[in-house]
Amino acid sequence: MSPESTPPPGIPEDDDPGTPGTRRAKTRGGKGRRRRPRTPRQRALRAAVWSAAGVVVLGGAGLGYVYTQLNGNIQSIDIDHMLGSARPANTANGSQDILVLGSDSRSGGNKKLGGGSDDGVARADTAMLIHVHKGRTSASVVSIPRDTLVDRPACADRSGHRQSAAKDVMFNSAYATGGAACTVKTVESMSGIRVDHFVEVDFTGFQRMVDALGGVEVTTHKKISDPDSHLRLAAGTHRLNGEQALGLVRTRHGVGDGSDLGRIQLQQAFVKALVEQVKEVGVLSHPKRLYDLANTATKSVTTDSGIGSVTSLASFASGLKDISPSHLSMTTLPVGYDPADPNRVVVDKDEAALVWSALRHDKAIPAKVKGSAAGHADAVVGPPGHGAARHLAS
Repeated sequence: MSPESTPPPGIPEDDDPGTPGTRRAKTRGGKGRRRRPRTPRQRALRAAVWSAAGVVVLGGAGLGYVYTQLNGNIQSIDIDHMLGSARPANTANGSQDILVLGSDSRSGGNKKLGGGSDDGVARADTAMLIHVHKGRTSASVVSIPRDTLVDRPACADRSGHRQSAAKDVMFNSAYATGGAACTVKTVESMSGIRVDHFVEVDFTGFQRMVDALGGVEVTTHKKISDPDSHLRLAAGTHRLNGEQALGLVRTRHGVGDGSDLGRIQLQQAFVKALVEQVKEVGVLSHPKRLYDLANTATKSVTTDSGIGSVTSLASFASGLKDISPSHLSMTTLPVGYDPADPNRVVVDKDEAALVWSALRHDKAIPAKVKGSAAGHADAVVGPPGHGAARHLAS
């Protein structure tokens, strides 16, 4: 066993029946076992909310004795200081809003995974606003297309210098201008919703977390071949490793109409596939597997300082345990194609207003909401075990 896979003192191996000193609760039968694992729905949703950008939440069970070690892994940013006081009001209706970002940085280990050239500028490749409704038994996820033309407000860059506002710029340029803080400010300006927290993961972190989970199984109903994302899959069921999963959530030219909207539909399908199968992974019932996943996840994410510790992150995740997959809705911000540039989309203001109003008032997003642009990739990927013949990827 490599040093990286060796659990720290106090964490038994998966097959260890329990020895004196391990922190296992004894069942009445006398066999060393953990406390009764959470229900499948609890495990599924806890993973679902964070996995929208590839982030699998650690969970709080059994991690108290490794908090100190894992705590040092997490990077956090005090965005409240950077955003100032000119922000939407913080509603007191019991809901919470979390912005999940996937960065397309090509620096370091991301260069090989991301492809293309490293221009020294990272952008928000994926952006999802997760609204957790009052009572934390349901949540709504709104994907914001990276190619959406928006009016970006003035914001501070990473060095603290003020950057002037800009009109009709791509949404993902906000991240290039001022990182997560500027992206949060842009989302707040668009929606009128105060963002309570953010979580960010890059290419390398996403791949590592999928691998730590043991891969994700999906069914492709059509062949996918996209040299840009390095993904080639026959129609059938596949267990995707981290690199293949990254290719799937980044694919746009190999499916649908080749737009970012099609890629968003694949990302949402990936989340649903993970929700369906995470209940079978058994992370919470295997201490070493839980530690390996927690260690990988905490090294892979950047958060706001409000949840920038293992204690805070696990406590936040624990509050989501009662949300079932059937009460997790996923929507793409209503947009239409830009008449001046088919590679850009513009916000459908009337339809988007319905989305933001619903979330501000902690209501469900109306089912009738949809934009005039569609990616046509919503039927390409589904949960495992359905559709074409089975092809398990290595």
